Amino acid sequence: MTLTKIISAMGVLAMGGILIFAFSTGDFFAEGAILTQMPWGIVSLVDLYTGFALFAVWIFFREKSIFAAIGWTVLLMVLGFFTGSLYMLIAALTSGGNWQQFWLGKHATQVS
Repeated sequence: MTLTKIISAMGVLAMGGILIFAFSTGDFFAEGAILTQMPWGIVSLVDLYTGFALFAVWIFFREKSIFAAIGWTVLLMVLGFFTGSLYMLIAALTSGGNWQQFWLGKHATQVS
């Protein structure tokens, strides 16, 4: 569990820093327009949003509240794996070292 906490915390820091850098120095719409004109740019975006969708399935499975799951998913789609890393870090910190709680969330008590 310690490694999970470390990796997810590193993800929060790395993604937080790079998001601040990109928003402060880049042009989201101009650069996005260029990215979507390149075949590998399109592949990268499809790959990214496929990963977001798969991660969102985990969020919806483990969250007690549908509204919380929707909120986390919207943030994931907007801020990327900054949100994914933060979600995983919180899940690790609140699981009490229990892997079933970490992975299954609201369903953990149903596992024998």
